[in-house]
Amino acid sequence: MTTYTPQGRTELLRPDGSAIRVLVVDDEQSITELLSLALRLEGWEIRSAANGEEAMRAAFEFRPDAVVLDIMLPDMDGLTILRRLRHEVPDVPVLFLTAKDAVEDRIAGLTAGGDDYVTKPFSLEEVVARLRGLIRRAVAGDGLSGSVLRVGDLVLDEESHDVYRDGQHIHLTATEFELLRFLMRNPRRVLSKGQILDRVWSYDFGGQANVVELYISYLRRKIDAGREPLIHTRRGAGYLIKPADERL
Repeated sequence: MTTYTPQGRTELLRPDGSAIRVLVVDDEQSITELLSLALRLEGWEIRSAANGEEAMRAAFEFRPDAVVLDIMLPDMDGLTILRRLRHEVPDVPVLFLTAKDAVEDRIAGLTAGGDDYVTKPFSLEEVVARLRGLIRRAVAGDGLSGSVLRVGDLVLDEESHDVYRDGQHIHLTATEFELLRFLMRNPRRVLSKGQILDRVWSYDFGGQANVVELYISYLRRKIDAGREPLIHTRRGAGYLIKPADERL
């Protein structure tokens, strides 16, 4: 659900009209306080946690719409917390905080199912912008919900966010869903990495277009594994989706 403030800014709300809830998990109090202040200025309700156990209790009680999660915590790492969070709140978008040069942490976080990451030190504006993008996709949609997309035996419901292939339900993260939706809205059309980054992530990803390859591989595992492939690569051009019975 979205409303517009008198200044024309889009305000994100939960479907019931209440404030968006964000859980901030970091063991550095200065960071949690700074992030909490910035996110409250967005009109969101914030809960913070300093370790994994606190994070899990908060997730159960607070039922957040998004989580900002430090990948290094004193009692357990962020990847372990992410796996536990997915059991408690399966579709919640997760934005990882990682060390500046820890490329392996970023890849591990995305591979484990995280939706995005920012590196420390970060700008508050960047964190807010990325969270707004994740929450808009997961909670508010983009104003085009209510339709059903079909490509062959693959069905995507934009309103319920349900995805089925050959009648079998497929669970996707918020980012995977948005990527698949973009592909399915453009069947048989080759989409470049740049187009996908612009549409799905909605910001400059620092030239790291390999995140597109990473998420395409996630979708293939869930959508095409053991079946005739729907998602195809055009070398040097991009990716497309088409019914399995059509020739390339």
